[in-house]
Amino acid sequence: MARTDAPRRLIVNADDFGRSPAINEAIIRAHREGILTSASLMVNEPAFDEAVALARQHPRLGVGLHLTLLCGHATLPPALIPDLVNAEREFSRNPARAGLRYFAARGLRSQLREEICAQFRRFGGTGLPLDHVNGHLHIHLHPTIFRILIKNADLIGLRRIRLTRDSFWRNARLARGRWGYRLTHTVIYHLLAARARRPLRQRGIVHTRRVFGLLQDSRVDEAFLLKLLPRLPAGDSELYSHPSLDEFRHEFEALVSPRVQAAVAEQGIQLIRYQDL
Repeated sequence: MARTDAPRRLIVNADDFGRSPAINEAIIRAHREGILTSASLMVNEPAFDEAVALARQHPRLGVGLHLTLLCGHATLPPALIPDLVNAEREFSRNPARAGLRYFAARGLRSQLREEICAQFRRFGGTGLPLDHVNGHLHIHLHPTIFRILIKNADLIGLRRIRLTRDSFWRNARLARGRWGYRLTHTVIYHLLAARARRPLRQRGIVHTRRVFGLLQDSRVDEAFLLKLLPRLPAGDSELYSHPSLDEFRHEFEALVSPRVQAAVAEQGIQLIRYQDL
């Protein structure tokens, strides 16, 4: 249990780095002008090269791998992973169906392993230090995917990971609505996180004690942050969001808000990256 007098340290992360120029610009601006400390890179999306160039220009930004096995593109050609992607290297856009296949079809596991390792290699080819690992739609905690990550942790250099879960009762004091979504996601990810915690500890893979953002589902706005920051628990936490200059501009505006930056300073919250854990 974290000491109540321990410093409050917060990783402020943006997912989907490299997915589009509008996302890349929002991430870099939120880092330069706001409270963003890290970003998770999709290595096979259209704005990947631009994201890498921007990250090299901003070495204080912690950049991790946003492992993508759903709703995105593969590193390997379809001939090598024919059961995972279509002819355009696209993974399934149906997360529930794909998740069931990944769990039940044992024959997919070798293809999943090859693609996962290929995404780590592509990230390594950027020359950027690997700040952390997480997954698009939290696929990294899927039982089959997590087992592959743990088994190959030394090979792929897995040292820090997002242990995705969010407190329903704390979130209920901060936001309203969408109760069904929030209840189901609380249960699902608490079960997945509980299952993952012991293997991570045995391997010495680091994670924050708490994660915020799951139950907001792209609704991390200024009002939410101004409620969260005074209630941020002691110890290390991560807040993740999806800032962009188009679809989720409200998340970008929250991260650069002067009121939010003032609240961070007033509360004495230390902004860190995963590599600072």
